[in-house]
Amino acid sequence: MGLLSWIVVGAIAGWLSGQVMKGRGFGLLGDIVVGVAGGLIGGWLASELFKVPNAVNGINLTSILVAFLGAVVLIVVVRMLQGRSGRSWLHR
Repeated sequence: MGLLSWIVVGAIAGWLSGQVMKGRGFGLLGDIVVGVAGGLIGGWLASELFKVPNAVNGINLTSILVAFLGAVVLIVVVRMLQGRSGRSWLHR
């Protein structure tokens, strides 16, 4: 998957996860970062847990869904860690 594909899928998945988990996005750059990280996490989880090779493979619905689910997992984990430390670097 090319760099432009990662950016587009990341932006869409990050925006969707921001809407679901927070009620608004994280800004364009934040959405891209959360979505790309979500794509990496979601792709890894899909291959390890469900034996789906190459789950994020272009600009398509499957890639966006996998990246979205990975982004949601990322946000949940970050919020759990924030709760323990009292720091709030992902909240606006």
